[in-house]
Amino acid sequence: MEAVNTVIRQRLHSEVSLVNQIAEYIISAGGKRIRPVLVLLLANAYGYRGTAHHELAAVVEFIHTATLLHDDVVDESSMRRGRQTANALFGNAASVLVGDFLYSRSFQMMVGLDNMRVMRILSDATNVIAEGEVLQLLNMHDPDVTEESYLNVIRSKTAKLFEAAAELGALVAGANDEQISAAGEYGRSLGTAFQLIDDVLDYAGDAAEIGKNVGDDLREGKPTLPLIWLMEHGSSEERELVRTCIEQGDEQHFDAVLAAVTSSGALAYTRTQAEQAAQRAARAIEALPDTEYKRSLLQLCSFAVDRNH
Repeated sequence: MEAVNTVIRQRLHSEVSLVNQIAEYIISAGGKRIRPVLVLLLANAYGYRGTAHHELAAVVEFIHTATLLHDDVVDESSMRRGRQTANALFGNAASVLVGDFLYSRSFQMMVGLDNMRVMRILSDATNVIAEGEVLQLLNMHDPDVTEESYLNVIRSKTAKLFEAAAELGALVAGANDEQISAAGEYGRSLGTAFQLIDDVLDYAGDAAEIGKNVGDDLREGKPTLPLIWLMEHGSSEERELVRTCIEQGDEQHFDAVLAAVTSSGALAYTRTQAEQAAQRAARAIEALPDTEYKRSLLQLCSFAVDRNH
């Protein structure tokens, strides 16, 4: 990761000072860096001995960071990773444009690797993520979103970059198609587990620990899985409460919604779905040889569902 951070610093440079300032601000905020870690762990798990995985890990982090910059503008978020969002500090226009810079820089870097399959994986992932963002936008303030529709958003918006990162790690190490596919399944399922636990933490987390405001999803009118489950299984009063909150983006009734998703079992159901996704991820890499890298990948499956941030 130190090598990846060195690549990130080198590739962030621009002759435009505001680009440097905002890009540095968002990158230096840290975060879990799970996606670049996946590139490194999968590459090492398949015995890679080179440095191209550092560049690929940086590309994945740039794409992820660009999506964060754009997401925070769309969601009108004010807090991420425990500090002000870039749009809150620098304004929406600057955040969107620097997000565009990071997207285009990531494509410059992947072209430099001169591997058509790498470019295909990353360009496809970027396009699917964009589709997922639009799907989520269409679902905003819609209390009738189904579980299947919501899981499709997760697969596109969140899990796709996990999947691409894992595939790239296996690909750069010379894995065969079956192994690359298994790596992709690992990443896709792990990403699903991560997002579902994020959904839980938005109601049951602590703002200081998760690094963003609790209740943001409700304020934005996002029908996440706990609310979708409650709409299907809650009492008529609970369903009416959730419907009103989603339609109006109403966080004033957050405490009542929290009580409902907790007592009804909606949070427990969402956590169970996350655990099942993490188990699918673990099964996908059963064929890997027993190394510290495989053990770390399995630990990530546990972390995905046990974390509080």
